[in-house]
Amino acid sequence: MKIKTKLTLGVGLLFAMIALLTVISATRINKLSDEAKNILADNYNSVDYCRQMLNALNNGIASPPSQKSFQENLDKQQATVTEVGEKDLTKKITADFAQIVQAPYDSALQKIVQKDIIDIILLNMQAIQRKSEVATKTADSAIFWITVTGTICFLIAFTLLINLPSNIANPIKELMGSIKQIAAKDYSQRVHFEQHNEFGELASAFNTMAQKLEEYSNSSLAKLMMEKKRIETLINNMSEPVIGLDDKQTVLFMNDNALKIAGLQKEEVIGKPIQGIAQQNDLIKTLVRDLAEKQNNNKKIKSLPVKIYADNKESYFEEEIIPIKIIPTGEKREKHIGNVILLQNVTPYKELEFAKTNFIATVSHELKTPISSIKMSLQLLENEQVGTLNTEQQSLVESIKEDAGRLLKITGELLNMTQVESGTIQIKVLPSDVKEIVEYAVNATRAAAEQKQITFEIKAPDNLPKVLADNEKTAWVLTNLLSNAIRYSYDNSVIYIDVAAENNKIKFTVTDTGQGISPQYIDKIFDRYFRIPGTKKEGTGLGLSISKEFIEAQGGKIDVKSDFGAGSTFSFVLNGLQSNNGKYNSI
Repeated sequence: MKIKTKLTLGVGLLFAMIALLTVISATRINKLSDEAKNILADNYNSVDYCRQMLNALNNGIASPPSQKSFQENLDKQQATVTEVGEKDLTKKITADFAQIVQAPYDSALQKIVQKDIIDIILLNMQAIQRKSEVATKTADSAIFWITVTGTICFLIAFTLLINLPSNIANPIKELMGSIKQIAAKDYSQRVHFEQHNEFGELASAFNTMAQKLEEYSNSSLAKLMMEKKRIETLINNMSEPVIGLDDKQTVLFMNDNALKIAGLQKEEVIGKPIQGIAQQNDLIKTLVRDLAEKQNNNKKIKSLPVKIYADNKESYFEEEIIPIKIIPTGEKREKHIGNVILLQNVTPYKELEFAKTNFIATVSHELKTPISSIKMSLQLLENEQVGTLNTEQQSLVESIKEDAGRLLKITGELLNMTQVESGTIQIKVLPSDVKEIVEYAVNATRAAAEQKQITFEIKAPDNLPKVLADNEKTAWVLTNLLSNAIRYSYDNSVIYIDVAAENNKIKFTVTDTGQGISPQYIDKIFDRYFRIPGTKKEGTGLGLSISKEFIEAQGGKIDVKSDFGAGSTFSFVLNGLQSNNGKYNSI
């Protein structure tokens, strides 16, 4: 329990008991006062009135002053009747006094009245005695409760007096002893307070300080310098460029390879803010461009390869920002102390990738011409003017035609992919008619849909604005999505095509009711050459990857949602055409 809480509870409880003692004392004394007043009020007055009436009888009731005195006291007695039987006696005295007034010398009647008066006096005397006993009991009760409450207050105060000073003084005394040991360079000293209060927190902080002092004491400057030299040597001998920053983005180290490719000198960068260096060096500016945003990330971060002129040729380096976090000695929370920027030379891989891309482009281009010749020859064979084909020959021609179409599609996809990989993709973004794009894609896939008796349900408002897009590339993407939907849909099903304007954007959506995509493959569906394991459908695994590149090259975004077992929904969003007043132009 916290010391503050202990003090609050102890003093608060003592205050509450004192308040309770005050309330009990006031209540009991007030009650005792009321009961004492009851004794001295009506009963005492009744005795006095009766005594005055007896004096009037003894002084001669026949005289007018005595009768007047008797009558006055009798009237007062009638107003102070409180005891049982007193009212009847008072009425009887009233009636007998009326007779005495008529016969003032009737001694027998006077004795009767005198007896009744004495009876009233006895009744009131007995009442006074009874009420006195009650008042005595009340006083005894008040004394008891005041004594009990006072005793409890005394015990609480005594307990606080005995325990509280020691609870505060003893830990302070122990801590002072430990501090003196630390001052004497005995850094192994520790304090052990098991309480979960301020002293426990103070002990934890003290132990952390002592542990760090012990750690620093056990290390020597020579040893630290040797370790520093060893680390610097290791970093400088690394074949990859490395830059180290502290938590304030000040350069701690930069190995020789990093200095070489950046064209900098060691004395120009060590201890300098990286942002200041970036203002005068384009390479450093590129490396730290997103550092402020990335440094709070717990994971290693990789960005796109950076093109650098090194070793008398263009080289490619992959930047990797590694956040450095440690748990300081004696502490429990992880602390960010800086970042390491690592540049990995990926030039050989890039050269292989360029060679592969050029080879695929060359082969695809060389294959496209003979495939086109094959298709033209097939068209001539199908022409009856050249000659009539029998059934078997027509079947062979159809088979060759399908294979040639498949090869032509594959070579087209490969050529598109080489454009994407080489960065030579040409995008012509112009205002395009949305309906023309949809009609082209539907017509291009209608024959394949009819083979499986699949129908298209198109939802496109008449007042759709034009879309800013490359008409050919966008139509190719929509055609590819429809081809995939047909390929993976069941016979006699429906494919839904929806086009809508949303927040100055045009959204194209293709929904099928096929098997859908397993959740574990959703994130990989747009990767190059990826095909869902176990699928028996034909394809190269490039269509969706090319579609993603085409849409993103136009400033758009493509997405997929799938309910495994119920179908998939592919959608992409492109910018819509706006007029000067911010409204869409109608088609």
